[in-house]
Amino acid sequence: MSADKKKRFRLLSVAGTALILIVIILCSLLVGPGIFGYRMYHVLSGSMEPKLMVGSLIYVKEGKPEDVKEGDIIAFYASQDGGIITHRVQKNQIVSGTFTTKGDANEREDPMPVSYDDYIGTVRFHIPHLGKALTKMTSVYGKIAAACTVLIGAVLNLIGSGHGKK
Repeated sequence: MSADKKKRFRLLSVAGTALILIVIILCSLLVGPGIFGYRMYHVLSGSMEPKLMVGSLIYVKEGKPEDVKEGDIIAFYASQDGGIITHRVQKNQIVSGTFTTKGDANEREDPMPVSYDDYIGTVRFHIPHLGKALTKMTSVYGKIAAACTVLIGAVLNLIGSGHGKK
């Protein structure tokens, strides 16, 4: 077999391995943090820009609401519709068991205090732009696409490694 053909087969093998690794890395971003007690959310609005951009993936860690400090970014359930909001704490009123919050991009504080009962956790870190992609990956179509990508990667790897040695 010519050196050129061996090079092409080696390239197929590398491409197949790369596809499999990409899926493994994306899956580990979804599953791994949950093992350590983090919840992941996808930022849908611009109320926390520029700190948390729309489409960012945020990792939220549960904790005691009494330990939350002014300036921390927290995730909480909206009292009116049960949606999840991520805003910065302006005040933590331990006596009343509430937070005063505000989105960084908003001019005013949120009109309603956030009850400790609605507190989910504190944002520990975020990855810009990755939330939308990982949200799609958890859908039925995303799971099918991930499985197909791994299958294609395995086939490319087998073709490349099987013919490249001859």
